[in-house]
Amino acid sequence: MPDCIFCKIASGDIKADIVYKSEKVVAFRDVNPQSPVHIVVIPVEHIEKPGDAKNSAVFAEIFDAINAIISTDASGTFRDGYRVVVNSGRAGGQTVWHLHFHLLAGRQMLWPPG
Repeated sequence: MPDCIFCKIASGDIKADIVYKSEKVVAFRDVNPQSPVHIVVIPVEHIEKPGDAKNSAVFAEIFDAINAIISTDASGTFRDGYRVVVNSGRAGGQTVWHLHFHLLAGRQMLWPPG
């Protein structure tokens, strides 16, 4: 999608602090972090929201990326816990129309989340 900011990050047209990259997934630090560690994990393929995925493989690839990020963290930030969030649709809080997961850590998470 030519106007999608996450597609532009995935293609390298917009610079981001990339923490993980594979053929199918890119993860980068959020520019407006909601916790000390806030990483956005996206599929390279443009998919608007979870229900638009053609199959479940994209979710496995995203969670493989999340596991790789967590397992290679030398700081130990994820040791005490973390949260993975996906917002879908306007009422769900989605603001960028490209499927993405938020990986949050480094503080006590509250429940309910909002």
